[in-house]
Amino acid sequence: MKEFIINENEAGQRFDKYLAKLLREAPKSFFYKMMRKKNITLNGKKATGNEKLFSGDHVKLFLSDETFEKFSGNDSAPRAHYALDIIYEDENILLINKPAGMLSQPADDGIPSLVEYLTGYLLKNGSLTENDLRTFRPSVCNRLDRNTSGLIAAGKSLSGLQELSGMFKSRELHKYYLCLVEGVLKEERYIKGYLAKDKKSNKVTIYKQEKENALPVETKYYPLGTNGTRTLLKVELITGRAHQIRAHLASEGHSVVGDPKYGKADKKLKGQLLHSFRMEFPSMKGSLSYLSGKVFTAPIPEIFLRTLKEEKLEESYYENLE
Repeated sequence: MKEFIINENEAGQRFDKYLAKLLREAPKSFFYKMMRKKNITLNGKKATGNEKLFSGDHVKLFLSDETFEKFSGNDSAPRAHYALDIIYEDENILLINKPAGMLSQPADDGIPSLVEYLTGYLLKNGSLTENDLRTFRPSVCNRLDRNTSGLIAAGKSLSGLQELSGMFKSRELHKYYLCLVEGVLKEERYIKGYLAKDKKSNKVTIYKQEKENALPVETKYYPLGTNGTRTLLKVELITGRAHQIRAHLASEGHSVVGDPKYGKADKKLKGQLLHSFRMEFPSMKGSLSYLSGKVFTAPIPEIFLRTLKEEKLEESYYENLE
């Protein structure tokens, strides 16, 4: 027999969802059958699986060690180590300033992403244990392109992860970016279009009119300064599609400087000068209510600031944002 006590990271979810994580290699029919036979119990009673879990609940599995090991799996959560730039952290969430060149989420190439670095960080500082990772895995709630830097929000508790994800999905959390673009822009604009992605080329196309399999996109930008050749923009991401800012601005004739996919590569730059610099939290209830109305910013990378100096746009950056 094995016994587990539900902790804060596991509370709030359905019992069957918890069992699917604990016995990740088992078919659902197995643990439903075990519940019917009372080989799996919740607080000493027969369960159906749709019960909501609370911190302190007792789960008992009357299974052999061999059966448990077979169905729980022995794959540990992938982790890696990197000195993360933490902008904010509490018991539920983290805001991380991701450097350009780092993947936001795992890919098939096996290169560590921010998710693996996040797991390694939380294990190292004791926020999570190996046992916790059986039923909860921290994750990021938004993603940035590999060569886009800036703020990424991550959940380090189940409630934090769920509430953050809900805010991104409902677009209640406002996200602002800085980018240097080709050409002169002097008026703020709210642009709309339709975005279609080609998975083979990992590239998107923006259309002015509605098109089959294309998703609507909305982007708002505010010029902060121009030197007559290039413009520093603040961009508000209304919708959050893949490559949206890069492709949408390029479709207007103003590609992001250094963008090899939608503009022109620059040998002095590792990628596009696009940085997620600001997040504004809405008024809210729930476990993250203490963040209502909070605003967080992340400084631009050194290469971005150095380029602004070269382009005589450094003053525009400080005047508008500092």
